[in-house]
Amino acid sequence: MKALVITEVGKTEIQEVEKPNISSEEVLVKVGMVGFCGGDLNSFRGLFPLQEYPNIIGHEVGGTIEAIGENVPDSLSIGTKVTVYPYQNCGTCVACRKGRPNCCKTNKTMGVRRPGAMTRYIAVPYQDVFPSEKLSLKELALAEPLTVGFHAAERGRVNEEDCVAVLGCGIVGMGAIASSVERGAKVIAIDLDDNKLEIAKKIGVAHTINPSKVDLHETLQTITNQDGPDVIIEAVGSPTTYRAAVEEVAFTGRVVCIGYAKKDVDFNTSLFVQKEIEILGSRNCLGDFPIVIQYLESGRFPVDEVVSKIVSIDEAPQTMIDWDANPVGITKIMIDFDQE
Repeated sequence: MKALVITEVGKTEIQEVEKPNISSEEVLVKVGMVGFCGGDLNSFRGLFPLQEYPNIIGHEVGGTIEAIGENVPDSLSIGTKVTVYPYQNCGTCVACRKGRPNCCKTNKTMGVRRPGAMTRYIAVPYQDVFPSEKLSLKELALAEPLTVGFHAAERGRVNEEDCVAVLGCGIVGMGAIASSVERGAKVIAIDLDDNKLEIAKKIGVAHTINPSKVDLHETLQTITNQDGPDVIIEAVGSPTTYRAAVEEVAFTGRVVCIGYAKKDVDFNTSLFVQKEIEILGSRNCLGDFPIVIQYLESGRFPVDEVVSKIVSIDEAPQTMIDWDANPVGITKIMIDFDQE
């Protein structure tokens, strides 16, 4: 069967791989749709420090159970549509012992530190699949990146009294926006792409800001009556946005960091003390899949507007090259394995 493999920095290719066998506690998932992650693009560019080469990439899955192991519970059956929890934790490190396996010291995400899902069939522990008969495979493939944003809002303890600014309206940022809106917060979406800001409006943001057109600081000050946002969620991963998060957050505010900055970041650390801010890392997700699936089932998320492009597996290598050359306007690219 065909698989998209990132062989080294700047190079992907289609390879033939064996269809996997399943153990007694695994299910065989027939992958229908799988999304490209922003991390895949950074891996292609050599900017993602955790990526191992060569590797089948992909971990945003919408699929159907094709076969089940003998010890799989009756709640899962052949033909069930599912998405996949793509993280593998050790169970023994300090993070795992504290009940936070999402930041396991030796976490192995599909497509990063173990084989991924950009192939027709994958073997998955039954505990790591989440079913939904209401969602399409395209919708199920959006669940994982949205969970990352939902987890960030949870880390920031976002509530209805907060004004929340989200820096970056990629799919993870959209997840943070959606979760913050669902929690009743007033949300400000910030991005350089007006098309993404229009999508954010459909999710329910109160304000949008394009910093290439207006002054970010002055606009945030006006919106927040000179206070600054109570919570800022950084979902870009650049020195500029990291600094902006610290500089613009309110006194006693919370900064939540999702993106990996591609370079070292210089901070005015006096702001940490003067504002008595909390700076919180946010990695992967923790118990968010059922919440996100329920949210997607509600129909409140603008799925069709978010999915920018759908390609076949054979088109995937050139798609990666094109995406690297011109990422503007792209929110989510997916592979459809039923598309020739």
